Amino acid sequence: MVPASKPSAHAGEPAATAGPPSRGPRRRTVITAISVLPAAAAVLGVSGCTSPEASSGGPGPGALVLRFFTAHEAAVVEDATARIAPGPRDDPAEAGHPGAREAGVTDYIDMMLGALGALSGNEPTPPMIFAGGPWSNRHAAGTDFMASFLTLDPVTRIAWRKRLAGWQQRYKQGITALDKLAGGDFTEATPAEQDKILAGQSTFASLLFEHTIEGMYGNPEYGGNRGRVGWKDIGFPGDIQPRGYPGDEVERSDGSDPVDDTGIVADVLKLLGAV
Repeated sequence: MVPASKPSAHAGEPAATAGPPSRGPRRRTVITAISVLPAAAAVLGVSGCTSPEASSGGPGPGALVLRFFTAHEAAVVEDATARIAPGPRDDPAEAGHPGAREAGVTDYIDMMLGALGALSGNEPTPPMIFAGGPWSNRHAAGTDFMASFLTLDPVTRIAWRKRLAGWQQRYKQGITALDKLAGGDFTEATPAEQDKILAGQSTFASLLFEHTIEGMYGNPEYGGNRGRVGWKDIGFPGDIQPRGYPGDEVERSDGSDPVDDTGIVADVLKLLGAV
């Protein structure tokens, strides 16, 4: 497993307003497309943290012990991420499609930010940063190697503590800004007002977008994608090891791989022709 998130924001921005479906692609379409692009493939193995309740499809953030957020901060983040990835509770047009609430995105973010016990000083051993591997037992009987987490070496621990400290500060400041722009409580604003507020907070919204995508489509071991609802929505089976491939798939040829006679390939072909 390798960390997909980086301190600098590089993901796309959420939609500025919640206009009618006829005005451009819906957010669901954009999010689903991003989740299957090669550039975002690492999101499916993101780093974070989890708990048995979160990965088994438990209730929302209020039912779990929060590691970093206060109850109000968790509610603000849940509403904000639900504007980025709306579900049926947030947009009737999303009926049948889970959103950030259903996937437990807020739990994912909270557990990631609190993975090293920054507030309480109680640090899990090992911390829930890197799930083990190489596979789970999702599609075959056997040992679930991803159920346990790896011990961090001192340098990696320092790097992650620095990274998480930066994100923690950005979330505290961002949530405060959302509340202020909403007149005191972001969760009391209408969906349209929330969209407008988020559009004016591009830096924080970009971080939220990135973590929302991770929480929607990352491995369930890290706390999001509750019940694998994100994977099911886009038809992704998740890791299938150690099921492997049946004999006919191994033996069946899908044709010759195309090779362009250019660059180093041309040099190799020329060399082979001279032998």
